[in-house]
Parts: sequence; C-alpha cells; structure tokens
Amino acid sequence: MMTALEGKRLSLLHELVPDVSGVGVLFDPESPDASSHLTEIEAAGNALGLGLAVINVEKDSGLENAFAWINGHQIEAILVAADPLFSTRIDRVAGLANEYKVPAVYSFRFDAVGGGLISYGPSLTDAYRQLGVYTDRVLKGEKPSDMPVWQTVRFELVINLKAAKTIGLTVPPSLLARADEVIE
Repeated sequence: MMTALEGKRLSLLHELVPDVSGVGVLFDPESPDASSHLTEIEAAGNALGLGLAVINVEKDSGLENAFAWINGHQIEAILVAADPLFSTRIDRVAGLANEYKVPAVYSFRFDAVGGGLISYGPSLTDAYRQLGVYTDRVLKGEKPSDMPVWQTVRFELVINLKAAKTIGLTVPPSLLARADEVIE
C-alpha cells in the first residue's frame, strides 16, 4: 500500500512547489520493496514532467552526505520514500530538510508532527483499530485464514506551518483547505 502512495505524495509536493523541475528522492536501496517504490516514483515523476534524482541512503550516517549532495546539486524539493530508515530518524531527516530549506514530503502523520513539512499516508489510528477488530475475531474463535484482508481506507494529509515558515515557503490555500491537520 505504501508503494502506491508515492505517486500521490509526489503530486502533493508538486502542488506545494509548482515551479519545481528537479526533485530528489531520499531512498533506501536495501529496503525489501525498494524496486516497487522506485517504479511508482519514476512513473509519477514522468507523468508530472519532473526530473528525479534518486539519492541512495543506506545508513543513518548517510543522511548528512545526502543533504550535502542535495544542496550541491540544486535539488529544489525532496520526496522522502516510505521506509523505516527515514521514519525512525524523522527528527534528523526533517531537521536537515529544514536546515537546507528544501521542501519535503513524508509518509506518516508523525513525520509532519516531528518537524516535517507535509505528510500524506494511511491513518495509523485507523489501522490499529482494524487490528483490534481482527484480534477480537481471532479471540472469539475465527480462523485468520478465513478472514478477509483489510487495508485502511483513511488517509491523512498533514501540513506543518512551522516547517513552512522555517524554509520560507507559503503553502497554497487550496492545499491547506484539504489538510486533515494543520500544525501551527
């Protein structure tokens, strides 16, 4: 599911900074679903007419090097691919994006709450609720193999205006109006 959302995130980033022509993609090539993520991102980039620069980051220590590269190559915005390498280090990733004044889109609400500019992804609250329903059904005797597979249908767009101010970006009113949450 997260792979299918990369195109939507890239589209939101393009709406946020419409004049952008070059987008960097922070990417972990060691991720189990790396190739499907990259395929989705490249297809979305082509559809939007954006030039993409894939920036491989394999370890936490590679973040500083990645942002130095972004700064040196005039990358105008970044998509942070959905990956635990980035989500578990959101304070560092968002801090570097804000320090280098690069608009960035992330995968989860907690990414924007943690300092990221904008996030779009599944509602983890909804996913946990569904997990509770599954658990209840199993505890009442249903076989997991007989139960349908559910995917969350609730997605959250979160915009962090503090981060926007830090990087000197004005968020379009049309995007603010669609946000599920605006952090001021």
